[in-house]
Amino acid sequence: MARDQIDMTPLQSRDELVAWLEAGVKPESEFRIGTEHEKTPFTLEGHHPVPYEGAKGIGALLEGMKLLLGWEPIMERGNIIGLYDVTGGGAISLEPGGQFELSGAPVETVHQTQSELMAHLAQVREVATPLGIGFLGLGMTPSWSRAQIPVMPKGRYKIMRNYMPKVGKYGLDMMFRTCTVQTNLDFSSEADMVKKLRVSLALQPVATALFANSPFTEGKPNGFLSFRSEIWRDTDNARSGMIPFAFEDGMGFERYVDYALDVPMYFVKRGEEYIDVSGSSFRDFFAGKNAAFPGERPTLSDWANHLSTIFPEVRLKRYLEMRGADGVPWGRLPALPAFWVGLLYDNDSLDAAWDIVRHWTAPERQALRDDVPRFGFKARIKDRYLFEIAKECLILSHAGLRRRGRIDHLGRDESRFLEPLEHIIETGRSPAEEMLEKFNGPWKGSVEPAYQEYAF
Repeated sequence: MARDQIDMTPLQSRDELVAWLEAGVKPESEFRIGTEHEKTPFTLEGHHPVPYEGAKGIGALLEGMKLLLGWEPIMERGNIIGLYDVTGGGAISLEPGGQFELSGAPVETVHQTQSELMAHLAQVREVATPLGIGFLGLGMTPSWSRAQIPVMPKGRYKIMRNYMPKVGKYGLDMMFRTCTVQTNLDFSSEADMVKKLRVSLALQPVATALFANSPFTEGKPNGFLSFRSEIWRDTDNARSGMIPFAFEDGMGFERYVDYALDVPMYFVKRGEEYIDVSGSSFRDFFAGKNAAFPGERPTLSDWANHLSTIFPEVRLKRYLEMRGADGVPWGRLPALPAFWVGLLYDNDSLDAAWDIVRHWTAPERQALRDDVPRFGFKARIKDRYLFEIAKECLILSHAGLRRRGRIDHLGRDESRFLEPLEHIIETGRSPAEEMLEKFNGPWKGSVEPAYQEYAF
């Protein structure tokens, strides 16, 4: 998550909310790729969660990163909770259970994403290894109970922690036990945004299946390939899911604004204070009817913050955010931006991808989304297995990346980053299925070897 915004201009009209989103429109020549990934810190000795406090805690890790990188600290009530790169635009932040997130700077090519990632890992290792901290690349913590996981000192998470159990079964698991990799991509017009949003929403289950690797809970198989994806089905359905309205006539920035106005809020930030307004709508706040701020109108910052607390499978901000994938080991991370760039940043591939999904109905898309966490590639839509669709999408993405023709210093284009996914399609097994085979075979019914094999 980026830093909470600080534009305190009071809002006068709904048009300003629309204009804020519309400001994301940019010419194709300025399209960028932003990649965010989370990883779970663990103690190298004993594979325990890492607390925030102490000489070997998460706070110390962030202090060490600050000294190494010279990035600006993000502070809250005297605690360091993140770092911000003023020049490049990247950031490091903490998820509620200490999951360590790199929000990459906006870059032009997947090669640059890879370079940024390699630099980040080298830096993190340099600071973390002497502290006895390792990082795990799975979609969910494989062995810890929720009660074991420390809580990071961030005000917004306290509000979410109190609210989540009221609106779903798994909200606290989402906060404390899951990791994801996301990629953020641009659009050139409202129509381009709508087309990319529709294609990527419909095909998000493909990414879920390709990246599925959260089959364990508290040391045992949980019956799913991506339990992280299952968790999102019962976290808070007022703010997540497949947003079927995106496929209806008249979809555009205004329609998304109307949706967001009715999504319940979590908090309003004033200075360093997070004020709990959970359950009230932005629409009421906008009308001056928020009980905590009678007669007061929200600011652009409040709007930007609110948009960052909406969690559909693809999120619209001033860019589109792909949210369907589990966190994975570092070698596979660049495959996610590569996959979506090949599909969405090449117009021929985008058209072909739209042809795949255009005849699917909202109930069919929903059923596929509901089935994929458990069945992965064996989920079906109409008369097709998701495996066939994934295979087709990979071919389209590959062709899109080749046509983009962004070459590295060795003359290779970005399609090379799809290799791990091509390997998955060749074997016909998602990463989770491979892991379950290990669990039942060489791992002898223990998840402990994951802390070596899937560590960064």
